Amino acid sequence: MAFLAKGKIFAAAASMMLAAATGAQAAQCGNTGAGFEAWKAEFAAEAKANGVGSKGLAALANARYATKTISADRAIHKAFSGSVDAFMKRRGASAIISKGRSLRKSNAALFDKIERTYGVPPGVLLAIWGMETGFGSYLGKQNTVSAILTLTYDCRRPEFFYPHGVAALKLVDRGALSASSVGAMHGEIGHTQFLPGNVLKYGVGNRNLRDKSTALASTANFLKGHGWRAGASYEANMGAIAGWNSASVYQQAIARMATAIDAD
Repeated sequence: MAFLAKGKIFAAAASMMLAAATGAQAAQCGNTGAGFEAWKAEFAAEAKANGVGSKGLAALANARYATKTISADRAIHKAFSGSVDAFMKRRGASAIISKGRSLRKSNAALFDKIERTYGVPPGVLLAIWGMETGFGSYLGKQNTVSAILTLTYDCRRPEFFYPHGVAALKLVDRGALSASSVGAMHGEIGHTQFLPGNVLKYGVGNRNLRDKSTALASTANFLKGHGWRAGASYEANMGAIAGWNSASVYQQAIARMATAIDAD
């Protein structure tokens, strides 16, 4: 569910892309699937102008309007309603803390290496990992390209998803995604649920975020890129956590769980 804020860093790029597209009759958004096929044909020209190659364009051509993604998007704010305590209870915070402590110990070498490299301690990475996918137990079943392109087409927030739609196709070109890759409902990818544009910007190594080590290191790189201060408290690093997700209850829950995981 971290997509709420993950498009912020692409605001300037999105504005430039959309401005260029507007000058060339930008693809028209829609609120139903009726215009999706026509939109894809128009978007293909914009994607190609933004550097998408043949594999990415083929994935675009095969994308389908994702009705389940739209349904999930319309209900998203309910997931972050209520108090922090209520949110943590709904999301199983106690279980995340317990398993997080265990995984921190059993993967000590990995987390030590990540902290030395990025300055990010294990607690926050484990809290995000647990919150997003239950430590990799469920990575999603929605077609990633279709989900992202549906949201790029949808009139609700096309400027938010536009750069991620282009990025998803570029990831197909580079082999980090395929036309059949699946993930979360909003097109998030891997163990900690990255949007495609953030995979391009912050993904490390081969950018295979279905590999836990790559996903956790990439998450640390994301937090570092959003101002994480090594050695500072979680309260002092709330700005970086906010970069991950703009919902206040999420941010506070992550900080609380991270503190508890690191304390054991």
